Amino acid sequence: MASYPPADCCAKGFIHKGTPSGTYIELTDSKIKTYVTKPGKKEDRVLVILPDIYGIYLPNTLLIADQFASKSGYTTYIPDILLNDHLDVTLMKSGKVDFGEWISRHGSDITKPVVVSALKAIKEANKEKKIAVIGYCFGAKYAIQQGAIDGLADVIAIAHPSFVDAAEVEAITKPLLISAAETDHIFPFDKIFETLEITKKEKMTYQFDLFSGVQHGFAARGDPSDKAVKYAKEKVFFDQTYWFDYHLQ
Repeated sequence: MASYPPADCCAKGFIHKGTPSGTYIELTDSKIKTYVTKPGKKEDRVLVILPDIYGIYLPNTLLIADQFASKSGYTTYIPDILLNDHLDVTLMKSGKVDFGEWISRHGSDITKPVVVSALKAIKEANKEKKIAVIGYCFGAKYAIQQGAIDGLADVIAIAHPSFVDAAEVEAITKPLLISAAETDHIFPFDKIFETLEITKKEKMTYQFDLFSGVQHGFAARGDPSDKAVKYAKEKVFFDQTYWFDYHLQ
């Protein structure tokens, strides 16, 4: 395992202020409900965000998607990979979740086919366009999977990952950007070093950013009033944009 399974820290966080500007659609054929924000000015590529356990209704993730569209030029999709079985945001303050019971409904055997179906539908709607994929926390595992040779992503980025198998990292053939927190019980230093050893051994194209003063979830659910979190969150956005622009040019 290159990162540990979800725990309470995966549910904790802050709800960000703002009004999302995108819309919800159903992807053709797959019928998967998806948040989409467009038009992005970059016509040869699209971005897909695979969300954390709060799914496609958490304002934070929707606002990030809007930012990628308005500032980075990427038409951005967030498919409902949880099939409407997301956590209620009222749990965010305590982080107390029965993960054993929840994960039993969201194993890789269930979620991976949903992700593949969503990405195929997005690809079908964007023929000849390249696809960048971001995974936050729970979604990182499935972004990693799409970085394999048979995956649908052309470039991937993940932040504070959970539940990623070492074998999934070893299979990556696409450029990989990892954004990690100094304090993270799910992706602690032993798992960081394990992951870096794999990327080095496999001679991957990768970038690794480790931010001090922040905890698991900072890029999607961090406290924006905390200066260290605000800096790290914004830096992740700029890093991801530059990473995608460079590798998709």
